Amino acid sequence: MNGWLLAALILLVGGLPPALYLGSRGDGVDRLVGLQLTSATAVGFMLVFAYAYDRSSYLILPLVLALLSLAGTLVFTRLLGRSDR
Repeated sequence: MNGWLLAALILLVGGLPPALYLGSRGDGVDRLVGLQLTSATAVGFMLVFAYAYDRSSYLILPLVLALLSLAGTLVFTRLLGRSDR
């Protein structure tokens, strides 16, 4: 693991506590932001590790997670919209 990958990993670890805090506290919108930030951080972790270990086959999982987190956010937003009525 070179210096750039280590720096990216440190930045990702630094972004995880605010994401977990937002995901566990507050109203539904704050939790949605925390969920999105957590999934983006998880995708970043997976991309860094796939690049660090030089495994191109490991790039499929972060792609699928990014697509599923987008779909999950859309579903969750729709459910939040229904509860406001």
